[in-house]
Amino acid sequence: MLSPSSQSVRHRGGHNKKRGEKADTDGDVNGNADHSGAPSSHAKASNTNAVTSDWDYKLALAVITIAALATRFWGITHPDQVVFDEVHFGKFASLYLQRSYFFDVHPPFGKLLFAFAGWLVGYNGEFLFENIGDSYITNRVPYVAYRSMPALMGSFTVSTVFLIMWESGYSLPASILAAGLVLFDNAHIGQTRLILLDASLVFAMALSLLCYVRFYKLRHVPFSRKWWKWLLLTGVSLSCVISTKYVGSFTFFSIGVPVLIDLWDLLNINRRQGALSLPDFGRHFGARVFGLIMIPFFFYLFWFQVHFSILTRSGPGDEFMSPEFQETLSDNLMAQKAVNIEYFDVITMRHKETKVYLHSHTDKYPLRYEDGRISSQGQQVTGYPHNDTNNHWQIIPTRELSQGPGHRVKNGDIVRLRHLITDQVLLTHDVASPYYPTNQEFTAVPPDAGNGDRFNDTLFEIRIENGKPGQEFKTVSSHFKLVHFPTKVAMWTHTKPLPDWAFKQAEINGNKNIQQSSNIWFVEDIPSIAADSDRLKKDVKKTKQLPFLRKYFELQRAMFYHNNALTSSHPYASFPVQWPFLLRGVSFWTENDTKRQIYFLGNPIGWWLASSILAVFAGIIGADQVSQRRGVDALDRRTRSRLYNSTGFFFLTWAAHYLPFFIMGRQLFLHHYLPAHLCSALVTGALVEFIFVNEPPAEEEVEQSVSSSSRKKKGESLLQSQMRPIRERIGSQSLLMTWAATGAILALVLWSFLFFAPLTYGQPGLTVEHVVSRKWLNYDLHFAK
Repeated sequence: MLSPSSQSVRHRGGHNKKRGEKADTDGDVNGNADHSGAPSSHAKASNTNAVTSDWDYKLALAVITIAALATRFWGITHPDQVVFDEVHFGKFASLYLQRSYFFDVHPPFGKLLFAFAGWLVGYNGEFLFENIGDSYITNRVPYVAYRSMPALMGSFTVSTVFLIMWESGYSLPASILAAGLVLFDNAHIGQTRLILLDASLVFAMALSLLCYVRFYKLRHVPFSRKWWKWLLLTGVSLSCVISTKYVGSFTFFSIGVPVLIDLWDLLNINRRQGALSLPDFGRHFGARVFGLIMIPFFFYLFWFQVHFSILTRSGPGDEFMSPEFQETLSDNLMAQKAVNIEYFDVITMRHKETKVYLHSHTDKYPLRYEDGRISSQGQQVTGYPHNDTNNHWQIIPTRELSQGPGHRVKNGDIVRLRHLITDQVLLTHDVASPYYPTNQEFTAVPPDAGNGDRFNDTLFEIRIENGKPGQEFKTVSSHFKLVHFPTKVAMWTHTKPLPDWAFKQAEINGNKNIQQSSNIWFVEDIPSIAADSDRLKKDVKKTKQLPFLRKYFELQRAMFYHNNALTSSHPYASFPVQWPFLLRGVSFWTENDTKRQIYFLGNPIGWWLASSILAVFAGIIGADQVSQRRGVDALDRRTRSRLYNSTGFFFLTWAAHYLPFFIMGRQLFLHHYLPAHLCSALVTGALVEFIFVNEPPAEEEVEQSVSSSSRKKKGESLLQSQMRPIRERIGSQSLLMTWAATGAILALVLWSFLFFAPLTYGQPGLTVEHVVSRKWLNYDLHFAK
């Protein structure tokens, strides 16, 4: 097809169509030429023949599905121990079954599937997957049922890849090649044999592409029953992607771009099927908004409603939520421990995020910091992670109180805090903090200074989060900001420790950004309260109710915040630039006695081939653009349309699922590339067909090569031939080269899969020599010495 021979290169002249005329895009999905807006009788007959002659595709689909089930389910009982992130997602499934509230940065759909699998086999969730290596057999965990769920989805993902290629009109060898690259990929197999979320993510993403292809093929029969069916199924599939992980938004973008292009084409008054009226266009636009935005969003909300309906008991996720949210959970410890705080109580305060206590000691700030700035040389006020008497502060009123005990502190009160051990009063002033020149230093001064000219600097306002005016201030349940009354800065801390002069404790300073969520503290305890105090007597409280949307938005804020906070280092974290070249993997599990290990790694041959094909595709597109600018057509119209629209769609989907990771600051691992790898397999299958299959020449080529007397007859014959699906048009050609290329590629891929299979399945154990032989790019495998 890219032959430089004169027959395949056409110079455009004045007799050619205008540059601005849109190329026929029908070849990108089903390959049916549409010249009248409705299929002719010949086209219908061709489609009927295509259906009856699809036995080879159906046979290949059956064989591929059986092979996928075999590769995913073989040895699924091994290892019978907790592996890698099964400690998280297995635990979440157990907590669902116990109905105990937990917190996770991912939406609930994928975890609900695991819980459903456990519920189906009657498991009660008593095992909590605490440690990697814990025995499933000893703890009687139905782990095979759990693992079967992702294994099934991983198997059907391979079938879905084949169906995408089939429905897009590609030849049988191209469809087999794309599916084979996923079928024999060690990374896809390794990730779908364990209790992990990526199987449901990738499967839903592949289903979204398949459903959209089916929907697009029906674009000339809009608002028909099948048209609506595949539009709504696309929306449901998209909702499953975004409801599993938020990277599912990349799939929305991948499908959203061609949908917008399609809508833009519908506005064209010169479209072949005739101009649409604005009301008709509005119907098209509204249908797509309903099917591809509203339906996914409502299903997304639905899974959160299921999440809240199941998790009604207090659990390990309580501390991530507000006191109001926690009060909706039964058996909540916060409600049981909450005690009203009174003036002159001695309290301990703790930062909500870092969990350090507000602390002070007799040591002073140094005169000069490392950057040359000068401190007040006042008493250090720091954050300390351990319980200690230097964490005790007495809450002092700033107004006259009526006689008698029991004066409770309330939201909005102006208070002072006295450090009990050193008898110093807390204050902040206009002196830069040790690490933040724009934030104020916190220190403590003697009572005579605090009661004298420094009095105003010791005044702090208690602002309870989402609190009502006059709301009582309580331990544990009242999350609050301590705001300096004169300067309106909030007491704040962070994770970077101070130097040795502060014993590596946390810095406490005054944050001018008072709205920042990390300014929140809570009172953990009242050490001074008498053991027989009436305040410690608790009445049984009924759980409260919060509106769904309020709970949903609170959880969303917490999920996004903690997801972005996953920036700590990990020994097996990797960078996006490493993924297409498979430069490193992830160690999932090891067993020292038998020298067995599970090392998460893709199929090197398959990944390197797919990455190379992506570069080849980009090069072809670039070369074609340059040749067109020079007035040379190296490709016929229909081939170019198919290359840009169908293969280009797969390439866009790959880019959308890969490039955004370059701007993420969180921890990243090789499994984040799996959706993009699936797309690269689609591009590979499509481009192999492009290289080895020559479609019949386009109409204008025939017209240039025949005499004027026979041009009409030839044109009519060509019109009829091009109304056939692409599979029919290339069916009369020899696919020998395509089959040969597919066979050679899959043979290499299969050999590579088998070679690395012991690392994927965790058995058998390998000798040192065998492990070293698999360190192709110096992979950090265990037992290599």
